[in-house]
Amino acid sequence: MKINKKRSCFLLAAVSSMLLLSGCQMKELYENIRTEISQEGAAVDEFFCGEDNADTEKAGHVSDAKLSETESIDTASQETSDSKTKDTETSDTASGIEGSDPYAKNYAYVALDVQTKQVYDEVLTAILLQKEKVEVSTTDIQVLEQAYKAVCADYGGLFWISGYAYTQYTRGGKLISMDFSPKYTMDYDKRMELQAQIDASTEELLDGISVTDSDYDKAKYVFEILVQNVDYDSSVDNNQNIISAFLNRATVCQGYACATQYLLKMLGMESVIVTGTANGESHAWNLVKLDGNYYYMDTTWGNSRYLDDASQTAKYVNYNYLAVTSEEISRTHTADVSFPLPECSSMEDNYFVREQSYFTDWQPEAVGAILKEAWDAQKDAVAVKFSAAELYEQALDYFITKEHIADYCENISSVYYLEDTELYVLTFHFS
Repeated sequence: MKINKKRSCFLLAAVSSMLLLSGCQMKELYENIRTEISQEGAAVDEFFCGEDNADTEKAGHVSDAKLSETESIDTASQETSDSKTKDTETSDTASGIEGSDPYAKNYAYVALDVQTKQVYDEVLTAILLQKEKVEVSTTDIQVLEQAYKAVCADYGGLFWISGYAYTQYTRGGKLISMDFSPKYTMDYDKRMELQAQIDASTEELLDGISVTDSDYDKAKYVFEILVQNVDYDSSVDNNQNIISAFLNRATVCQGYACATQYLLKMLGMESVIVTGTANGESHAWNLVKLDGNYYYMDTTWGNSRYLDDASQTAKYVNYNYLAVTSEEISRTHTADVSFPLPECSSMEDNYFVREQSYFTDWQPEAVGAILKEAWDAQKDAVAVKFSAAELYEQALDYFITKEHIADYCENISSVYYLEDTELYVLTFHFS
């Protein structure tokens, strides 16, 4: 019997496009700062994409005339509150905000202090209404930064923003106010046109699941539907946001994470985008709450072609990173976010536990039965997970090295298998 083996499951190629900044991206958007002095004397700081190591300058003051102008604009904005409320409702619906408490399931928001929560609300409202500039209730740029990062982590659907600028106003050397100015990639009409297309695409993708289904079923469905319908392609346009995932059906890790969060939110699930590194490369994944417990899921790594692009097998769903613990994901992923992350220790909704293919002791007959069932049903592949490295190595030796897989898969002549030495998963391919 011929045994083909593959041990390159976790070699990740560096993808330069993943370093691009976008509105929903939670990497270090804030290192690239340029300070200008306006004609009125206000300090204007902007965050730009692609300008590395820009210096930050602090200078300027604002005149009384400028203050009066700002106050009159604020007063005028109050007079149009009714129309703004209507616009907010429309924008909220398009962005997946539902119910009387729109932030109840927003993980990053809940982690903020009271002041930063207020700024979060101001930032999100400005983005949804596509305001050019709004005054925020802080003069602390770190508070604004944290609020903006939290908004981006909670809302993967903000495809029309690419960053922001802020303007600080001073009088007599003392900071008195600060404006927030979102940086948009398109006008409102174009945004609404694309939103309608995204709505149609997501309706099609979610056709096979309901908000009344179990948390596990919804998470598994979103994981599967995105892997099956969206390819990994670093050359596709808008690959840092949901346009690429839902309209181009090709994206990179940031697009996968934003799309995952967006669909889960539509299904009433609590989820947040987590960014950092995986095997040393910039990466994005998700934290999700299932049946009261938190888990991590990495939809990008669910795409078999991403981890094993040299494979001769067709793309399939790799479930290794569907609902894993903090300890498991930390073996390959390192988070770098502005909000605290929970300790995820539950295994109840882990894919292999739920599918009864997780083993905590040596049961060759039970593992063999899983292989036999898949072989007899002519499935393309089947995977089993072990709780410890010793069990994993024992299974590898028994079924592969000693070829006992032939005891359960009648007339099998060759098998292609993948080793996941980090999560102790063996995947067998029969075709």
